[in-house]
Amino acid sequence: MGLTLIEKILLKASGSKRLGDFIYANVDFCFGNDITAPLAVKQFYAAGFRKVFNTKRIAFVCDHFVPARDLKAANNVKLLREFSRKFKIRNFFDINNCGIEHAFLLETALFKPGDLIIGADSHTCTFGAIGVASFGVGSTDLAAVMKEGKVWLKVPQTIRFIYKGKLNRWVTGKDLILHTIGKIGVDGALYKVMEFTGPVIKRLGIEARFTMTNMAIEAGAKTGIVEPDEKTFSYLEKITRRKIKITEFMKRLKSDKDACYDRTVEIDVTGLEPQVALPHLPSNVKPVSSLRKVRLNQVVIGSCTNGRISDLQEAARIIKGKKIKKGLRVIIIPATPSIFMEAERRGLIKVFLEAGCVVSPPTCGPCLGGHCGILDDKEVALATTNRNFIGRMGSPKSFVYLSSPAVAAASAITGRITHPDEVADNCRRMYR
Repeated sequence: MGLTLIEKILLKASGSKRLGDFIYANVDFCFGNDITAPLAVKQFYAAGFRKVFNTKRIAFVCDHFVPARDLKAANNVKLLREFSRKFKIRNFFDINNCGIEHAFLLETALFKPGDLIIGADSHTCTFGAIGVASFGVGSTDLAAVMKEGKVWLKVPQTIRFIYKGKLNRWVTGKDLILHTIGKIGVDGALYKVMEFTGPVIKRLGIEARFTMTNMAIEAGAKTGIVEPDEKTFSYLEKITRRKIKITEFMKRLKSDKDACYDRTVEIDVTGLEPQVALPHLPSNVKPVSSLRKVRLNQVVIGSCTNGRISDLQEAARIIKGKKIKKGLRVIIIPATPSIFMEAERRGLIKVFLEAGCVVSPPTCGPCLGGHCGILDDKEVALATTNRNFIGRMGSPKSFVYLSSPAVAAASAITGRITHPDEVADNCRRMYR
């Protein structure tokens, strides 16, 4: 019997010849942020640990409440800074060299396809887009990993999603994953691996693949993963500015033809239009054309889901030369400083500012109701983020819709949920 892609990575990490139901696996890299890592540090001290397993393979990324929104946020960062200094952890990333962790860490070249990554954040699954086994864990687990360099894992089964057909204009990775979650539900892949494959996935850009793996957790999955290909290695070399040494193991990072799957789901995307998730679940999905009457108070374009350069490029091409709807708040959040600088170099920041948008430094910000865009009672937001639970972006009486950057940009012009074709008839897409 052959192995799935995730099984090959976990088998290597386990150091065994066969996979059992549970493994005690070697971790290649682990990390936490300014919310989860302080809890891990406190557990580390409480357990009496006196050393970390590897000073180079642990990272702390201060991204959720930066710039610090209050005293508690500032104290969290201070705790991580002092812990890093004490244990000589090299990869402490503060506001002067930081970004949203699931985008920023890709630029650091701290891990590679085929690695096992543990992160104290549910959207750690994002990294599966480059053929990494990346799992979100709790802060106590992170504390143990920082000490031992190992993690207990129940080996998850894999659901194979095969996407075929022809993508309509404006349909991107965000639309594919929203459609998929709408199809299977928020528990449709519970503790499973969502393996994304098929001719449509092969044609997608890497950043669109990141969007899909990022939201695997919203279907209850343990992680999402895509087989690495030439696009993957080219992308990594570009953003890390380093040559990737492709090992024999990396060349084998694909599921065997006789691999055993939990099940296979085939999705024909032909005729699919841009998708929008309605409050208060990512699975509550409808086509954008059915929501034209939904009026907005705020639009957010950014996050670990859709804050990359292709996302900003897509939004700017729609917004360029126009003004946002009067009275509407539109917040643009580049995911990392390098993305911000690239957006500036391409003239995208100017486009946003001239249209009346607000451009934020890289931060998770309003995505989790942190700051820089919290909603009040009865306010309605359209966001390119990944969750729209009750109270996710502020008031429990607010309403959050989820969409792609193209839909968000079009809606910023009209002040209501809008199909991009309504405001960008002559705008051709360059990125997917």
